[in-house]
This record gives sequence, structure tokens and C-alpha cells, in this order.
Amino acid sequence: MDKELKKVTVEHMNKAIEHLSHELAIIRTGRASAALLDSIKVDYYGSLTPIKQVATVSVPDAKTIMVQPFQPNLLSAVDKALRASDLGLTPNNDGHVIRLPIPALTEDRRKDILKVVKKIGEDTRVAVRNIRRDAIEKIKAAEKAGKITEDDMHRGEKEAQDLTDEHIKLVDEVLAGKEKEVMTV
Repeated sequence: MDKELKKVTVEHMNKAIEHLSHELAIIRTGRASAALLDSIKVDYYGSLTPIKQVATVSVPDAKTIMVQPFQPNLLSAVDKALRASDLGLTPNNDGHVIRLPIPALTEDRRKDILKVVKKIGEDTRVAVRNIRRDAIEKIKAAEKAGKITEDDMHRGEKEAQDLTDEHIKLVDEVLAGKEKEVMTV
């Protein structure tokens, strides 16, 4: 596998794992995390704006997320966006800040979340394998065009498989961490 193809392949596989980490950060686990609000958009003077661009999001303790808008007149818009979200959280608005208490998860809810985590993990594994397939197709095309030898093609395929195995192992490690986080009380 030539250096440029290897670099591109590793880059794409790393992006797949970064995407996995981002997707898992959004999933609620019973612990407060500012990343839970990453997908929330607030109506800011007619345009939908990410909550982090209109407010400070902090985690004062393990069971509470605190949102403080930069402008006091945005408090109601932030409150409305949080209530409309699919997080299932009830905002407490005291006129200055909004507090989001994170309720404890039931065992059934934990199992449902675990299913979602596993599906996201499998989707990432498929993405990594697709990247491997693309790299192998490029290697085979180079061999067919006479740019590399058959031995180089086999070496390149093995190298692509080794990169895939390495990244699948990383996916499994990230998933194991999230599963442990979801299942611990």
C-alpha cells in the first residue's frame, strides 16, 4: 500500500471513530454531561443556533446541567428549545439560569440505551470495513493498471486488513467504555 493511500485510509478510519465518540457522547447515561445538549438548537432572532453559541453550558454536579444564556432575553427561547427536545428532561427556570436535573435511569431504560449503543457501534464497524473495501479496490486497480506487482497487491491487502483490525479493536474499546458507563448505577 503506498503512503498516500495508507494515509487517506487511516484518516478516514480515524474520522469514523471520532464520529462514534461524538454519537456516544450525546447518549444520556444518568450522569450529567454538557455534550447532551450538543444537538439542541435555539431560535435566536429567527435562525436556529446551537445552544453553546447562545449560552454557557456547565455541569455543577453529577446530576445537574446548568444553562446560562449570554443575553437574559434568550432565557425563554432556551427554555422552549430544551422542552421541545427529545431528551426527556424538565428544565427548571429560575429567571437567571436553567437547571436540568438528570433523573436516574431504570434497568429497562439502560437496556434500551445499550441496544442503541451497540447499533451505533456496529454502524461504525461497517463504515471501517467499507473504508477497507475502498482501499483494496484502489490497490487492485493499481495492480490491474500495471502500477504495482501482484505481490505488492497482496501486501497492500494485508496491510489494509491490519489497519481495519486495529480500528475495529478501537471501536470495541470505545463501546466497552460506554456500555460500562450505561450499566453502572
